[in-house]
Amino acid sequence: MDRFLHVEAAGGILLLITAAVAFAWANSPWSSTYDQLWHTPISIGVGTWRIEESLHFWINDLLMTAFFLLVGLEIKREIVEGALSDVRRAMLPIAAAIGGMLVPAVMYVAFNSTAGAIHGWGVPMATDIAFAVGVLTLLGSRIPATLRVLLLALAIIDDIGAILVIALFYSAGFAFDGLLVAAAGILILFALLKMGVRPSFVFAVPILIIWVGMLRTGVHPTIAGVIAGLCAPARSWFGKKGFLETAREALDDFQARIDQPHDDHDLLAPLSRLAQARREALSPALRVEMALHPWVAYFIMPLFALANAGVHLSGVELGSPNFLAVFGGVTVGLVLGKPLGIMAASWIAVRLKLCSLPDGVDWRGMFVMGSVAGIGFTMAIFVSELAFEQEQLLAIAKLSVLLASALAGAIGLVFGWSFFSPRPSGSLPEITASDAELSSEYWTGDAPSVND
Repeated sequence: MDRFLHVEAAGGILLLITAAVAFAWANSPWSSTYDQLWHTPISIGVGTWRIEESLHFWINDLLMTAFFLLVGLEIKREIVEGALSDVRRAMLPIAAAIGGMLVPAVMYVAFNSTAGAIHGWGVPMATDIAFAVGVLTLLGSRIPATLRVLLLALAIIDDIGAILVIALFYSAGFAFDGLLVAAAGILILFALLKMGVRPSFVFAVPILIIWVGMLRTGVHPTIAGVIAGLCAPARSWFGKKGFLETAREALDDFQARIDQPHDDHDLLAPLSRLAQARREALSPALRVEMALHPWVAYFIMPLFALANAGVHLSGVELGSPNFLAVFGGVTVGLVLGKPLGIMAASWIAVRLKLCSLPDGVDWRGMFVMGSVAGIGFTMAIFVSELAFEQEQLLAIAKLSVLLASALAGAIGLVFGWSFFSPRPSGSLPEITASDAELSSEYWTGDAPSVND
């Protein structure tokens, strides 16, 4: 968990820097080079089959598939052994996430009535986990570990909602022949898993086939990453006991061989079994997640921010009705709708005794969590790209997301510092468990109770 939070926090800082660079670049005297770069045509093909799209397309529609693959892996792990594996433990983050998605969407619709603008109702629904975790990290020991884990669980459910919204409402039509291509990719993926093939670059082949199928169907192709992530085995082949048994046998064999005259080549067999035991002690899903997470946090998401956060202020008419409607809908939805929806839905769930607040978390903590959940950034900008075809509306939506996310983060920091005092050293639970262990223990009460 420490490693996960560190990567998310550091990735959030890098994301902020690249977003600032993109914004400054797009409004500098060299703004034309910004547009030229991302509109550079790039062609990929085999034989007579070829796709030619802009660099912006390949980043948003292909490279971001890795981001959605990571999301799918996190969802699979949480469903199998984490906070979502038990209905009672999952009720609080589920209720909070649903409220945090519905209320901002309703607020956005209340601000918008025109056919073009109202299509952006999905923009203020999403939470950017990297920035949200980064803000909580800045609060340090003031924030209980259970609140961070609750935020992670909420963000994962929020991602599920965003994926469903993208697949159902922001996809262009539906072509059944593409579905057959995607199904073929899924069958190849399952065949590789059935044969016991371990995670490697060979899995890029079926994922690319699924991606092409999704692109053909009209469903956004990045959903291929989610499908692949959900297919990954979340149970290890060896497990803890299997690892111990195999490791002990390998070490005993190694010890026996070094006590006798030998050739160093004789040590390869026990070392190979030891390496295999180490590898197979973790599930394929967790191994891929650990390997992919730094690439997504430090490269893919910052590159996405650089390609999408460059809003041209010259193209935004501040006094236009569209500006007031879209800006108001996105800003109010993220800054007010998120905390209001999260707290209201959580309060209802607790009052109905469906769940309780985690140990160490009160309603002040829930407000802080709701505020930082209003940082939409990555997914909100992603949905903006899908929702708006008009350049002016897209620019307004992106500018709104940037400003609203900054305001939501500032509110979370201010109230976090005001509500909580630094905890004495040793009073904060050590975060040394695995993601799955800690996320499955964020709720530790024996019976639901109302925490005032």
